[in-house]
Amino acid sequence: MTEISDIFNEYSQEYIKKYNLSQEQLKVISAITSCRTSKLGGHADICDSCGHLRISYNSCRNRHCPKCQGLITEKWIKDRKKELLPIQYYHIVFTIPNILNDLVLNNKDEIYSLLFKASSETLKELAADPKYLNANIGFISILHTWGQNLMDHPHVHCIVTGGGLSLKNKKWISSKKNFFLPVKVISSLFRGKFMDYLKQKYHNNKLFFFGKIKHLQNKNNFQKLIDDLYSKNWVVFSKPSFANPEFVIEYLGRYTNKVAISNHRISKVKDGKVTFKYKDYSDDSKNKYMTLDVFEFIRRFLLHVLPKRFVRIRYYGLLCNRYRKQNIVFCRYLLKVIVNNTDNNSNDKSWQKLFFELTGKDLSICPKCGGNMNPADSLDIIRPSPA
Repeated sequence: MTEISDIFNEYSQEYIKKYNLSQEQLKVISAITSCRTSKLGGHADICDSCGHLRISYNSCRNRHCPKCQGLITEKWIKDRKKELLPIQYYHIVFTIPNILNDLVLNNKDEIYSLLFKASSETLKELAADPKYLNANIGFISILHTWGQNLMDHPHVHCIVTGGGLSLKNKKWISSKKNFFLPVKVISSLFRGKFMDYLKQKYHNNKLFFFGKIKHLQNKNNFQKLIDDLYSKNWVVFSKPSFANPEFVIEYLGRYTNKVAISNHRISKVKDGKVTFKYKDYSDDSKNKYMTLDVFEFIRRFLLHVLPKRFVRIRYYGLLCNRYRKQNIVFCRYLLKVIVNNTDNNSNDKSWQKLFFELTGKDLSICPKCGGNMNPADSLDIIRPSPA
């Protein structure tokens, strides 16, 4: 199977010579090409019965690497599973118009932050409105920056509790069955908030304009963009996610720690072209194949490298990091939920145990004879070579 690392190993150096890349993009290329190779070192295990030797190279752990997300996602899912409430959850997606894409690429940190800020404030404000829920809700927001064709498509997925604590924290208030908030109202308020914050950034000289959007430095041109954005309907998608809250976990797993394209979607690399599978949402979500020049494929992949230390999964309301545990306990008390705390030590599980739960493969057992695999870290073959 062809992987992203194979493409980078063969073509990235030529690509780097031809185009100017950011330090973050260069780090991503280096991490992906080094992942699970001798460059990062590793460890070895040897069977105490038959002497079978297994060498395991270290992972790069870069959040953009398609090979490093499986165990991370599994652990995240297990942690979130312990926080589920016996309620309905909603899946809401906030998307900004594509005419902003070039501005976003010039100002990733600023615009992505605005996307989080405007969408989270919209949900909290409307949920607290007495006309709707009059409650403090909880939700998880996850930033994605790509579409199925790898082009830039910034949007935020939100998994939202179908109800919340009353504003005086005295009772649980459930949303109406299969209805959370009016989509048109969400869209309108989201647009207004985002635009207000965007204009503030512009007037405070927090935005940069290079290349195709250099003309936006002119106030009149920027105002034309603002007018155009106000005239558009901003897309907000909303639907109940699950009838059974247990299925929330599997659904969440599709969106957390995801990268722009996974290795299994790559069909072939031949004659300087990459063919990959994608889902065409404009044609009844049919699976199709797209072929791109390898440099264009690399360009599209690198579009989605996040700014340094940018947090792409955020928690709000009842699920905010600081008070999440106590809020969950109180909500369960109000909902009369009995919790079995048999998995409180999941944070202490080794990656080997998580790997076994994920794949069913026990790495402590020899695949040849069934004996015990023991560490053999003294082997020189697994040591990284000097830089």
